[in-house]
Amino acid sequence: MRIATVRRICQVFFLALFCWFCIAATLGGEWWQLRGWPINWILSLDPLTAFSTMLSTGTLYEPLLWSLVTIVLTVFLGRFFCGFACPMGTLNQFFGWLGQRGRKQAQRIAANRLRRAQVLKYYLLAFLLACAALGTLQTGVFDPLPLLHRSINLTIAPLLDGNVRLLSLQPRHYASAWLIGAVLLAVLGLNLLIPRFFCRFLCPLGALFGLLSRFSPWRIGKSRESCGDCHLCEMHCEGACRPSGKIVLSECVLCCNCLEGCHRDRIGFFPKPSAAGEAPGLPDLSRRGLIAAGAFGVLAGPMWRLGALAGNNTNPLLIRPPGALDEERFLARCIRCGQCMRVCPTNVIQPALLEAGIDGLWTPALNYRIGASGCQLNCIACGHVCPTAAIRPLSLEEKLGRGNFADAGPVRLGTAFVDRPRCLPWAMGRPCIVCQEVCPVSPKAIYTQTIFQPVRNGRVKTVQVRGDAVEVSGLDPAAPNLGSGDFYLRRAGEGDAQLRRIVGAAGPRFTLAGRPGWKTAPAPGDDLEIAVRLQQPYVDAARCTGCGVCEHECPVSRLRAIRVSPENESRSRRGRMLL
Repeated sequence: MRIATVRRICQVFFLALFCWFCIAATLGGEWWQLRGWPINWILSLDPLTAFSTMLSTGTLYEPLLWSLVTIVLTVFLGRFFCGFACPMGTLNQFFGWLGQRGRKQAQRIAANRLRRAQVLKYYLLAFLLACAALGTLQTGVFDPLPLLHRSINLTIAPLLDGNVRLLSLQPRHYASAWLIGAVLLAVLGLNLLIPRFFCRFLCPLGALFGLLSRFSPWRIGKSRESCGDCHLCEMHCEGACRPSGKIVLSECVLCCNCLEGCHRDRIGFFPKPSAAGEAPGLPDLSRRGLIAAGAFGVLAGPMWRLGALAGNNTNPLLIRPPGALDEERFLARCIRCGQCMRVCPTNVIQPALLEAGIDGLWTPALNYRIGASGCQLNCIACGHVCPTAAIRPLSLEEKLGRGNFADAGPVRLGTAFVDRPRCLPWAMGRPCIVCQEVCPVSPKAIYTQTIFQPVRNGRVKTVQVRGDAVEVSGLDPAAPNLGSGDFYLRRAGEGDAQLRRIVGAAGPRFTLAGRPGWKTAPAPGDDLEIAVRLQQPYVDAARCTGCGVCEHECPVSRLRAIRVSPENESRSRRGRMLL
């Protein structure tokens, strides 16, 4: 079997495995759902993730030790991961193949020529590593594995599952899915112009592999210096590494197409240098450029933080998932892969845009207006799928503050606040106790205090009284449904002790509850007053966990009348409201 055929089989296998892990990152009880599947294994093979998190945190998360396997094989064999295992590389190669179909040989050779701009990915790598060294982890924005995870998790899977409902019980929505999808379409679409465009010009992981493979003992090369001018090897080359001349080893992605395309078998995979010579690296990769890129990365982090989106200026909309580290350490670990968003059963974990500044682009944040509910008390899935422990895994006891964690109390995401000018009982005199009813905390964190408030234009005159039936005149035609059980009748000017509940209303005729009765029945012509019982909500900050169920269920659409903000969150001492 030819090596190019083996490469294609490996590519299909790893792409299928990658897609399978994306499907398995579904919370549920089926065998194909989250049941011990190593859904982060391919991410764990990424040495850029391991190296950048080590730079930004000073520690190496244990699952990322798998990247040592990739590093060792790359040092000995070259960029095998790009050619054999990378699912993004496979997709780029496929779309590049589609773009090359129908082109003449000269056009295909021209598309695969070595370009000066291929040096850009090395400068991008230097910039990202400099950012990571200062605790600003941006590699996940450009790293192909988190990029593809994010794209499939937040755009492709929801689109495919829109009508099938196999992966979720209801349609999934993500706030910036359009932007994430546009990035993926751009990455794939550019391959129609130049094969493997992203791999050649922008992939920081490929740049890291290029540095690791420059001195690998096994490499692609020519068995003799001269072999003719057919250039068939360059017609099929995926890395644009100039295999017909002095090969640029750092750009060779081990696609092995040159081995299959050479009809004279003068190109092979040898434990020796190429007979035609080898270029030490891209001629335009300058030390000055690397220093400039690194310096810009060193300055970028402080510049991003000039917005002061921390401390007292923390965005009140920025609520992180349960188990998230404090903001500084969280941003130093999160690679924006979207795994936590994908596994969230209620769809409330969303990709942030600029709520945390540019530094927090596409990091997970809670949006309680989207999805099926708030953050469920008995759900701890997000922390158990995070590949870098930016969201640490919680036990159910710790999240609920039980057992050994009783003294610390439950994990708090924030605190709910009642916006009284928008709250129906507070601002509009309309009965509503939805937030108190749906509060899942026991004892409830939301409680109510009852008042009886006169209804606007609620003064009427008695026409006739027969036991518990009263007929009145002067009733406002715009009066609400007075038979809902929240409205009461009393003599004008008397206190709440004389209230009688209206249990039925048919125009100006009311049926009143039997108890308490009238001390003295009103006479015809007496003034009566209609009052509404309002249960005005209050929040007990000592019990509220910020789960957001109240905000999600609030009947005031758009800007809810009760909203959660990050005050009193467990992950940070800033904003503590309780001693």
